[in-house]
Order: sequence, then C-alpha cells, then structure tokens
Amino acid sequence: MKSKKIIHTANAPEAIGPYNQAIVYNDTVYCSGQIAMDPQNGELINGGIQEQVQQVMLNLEAILLAAGTGFEKVIKCSIFLSDLENFKVVNEVYGKYFVQNQPARETMAVKSLPKNAMVEISCIAHL
Repeated sequence: MKSKKIIHTANAPEAIGPYNQAIVYNDTVYCSGQIAMDPQNGELINGGIQEQVQQVMLNLEAILLAAGTGFEKVIKCSIFLSDLENFKVVNEVYGKYFVQNQPARETMAVKSLPKNAMVEISCIAHL
C-alpha cells in the first residue's frame, strides 16, 4: 500500500492555511506554492520582485532539501504573478536555479496572491 509523507521544515515558512509545505508520494515531491515569506517571522519580506523571487526560491529549496531532493530533480513548476510585467525579472532570478535540465513550467497572471505577494511558485520533483 502506498503512503504519503508530510514534509515540514523550520527553514521554510509555516503554511498559512490547511495544507503542508510538501507531500511525498510514490517518490514524487509535491511542493505547495511559496510566496516571499521570511521563515523566521512569517512576514512577507521587504523589497521588489527580484527580492521576492529570490526568497521564494530559497523557501522552495529548503522544502526540497527537507524532502531529500533538490532543484536538479524538479520536473514541473507553476509560477503565479500579480503583474505579468515582472515576467522578465522573474525569469532572470528563477533561471539561476535551473541552469541545466530546466523543468516544464507555466506562468500565469492572477488578480492577487496571499499577503499581497507579487509572485508564488510551486513545484513537483522526484526523489
């Protein structure tokens, strides 16, 4: 029988709703969407889109590491932007984490994000 494993790390923000940071099922890691929250105080970080994407990627990295994997094993990402004008900057920061073997991805504009964040990113990886 297959079972799911809940992933939790203090190195990433606590969930702000009824969900987990990530779930591992069948050697696949499903990371919940991350916004630019500081893991220490749960507040949205100060700064613009570049700083927010950087924090989001650090949060995802912490969760992936806690699950026993990393960016090199990410197979799919979803990016949500409150303003599609930030697409280029997001790509510049995001691209530093996926130098080779980039995952599949979609990017979409949304009306708003939790805590009025500018960006949210989720991902799926394998172990």
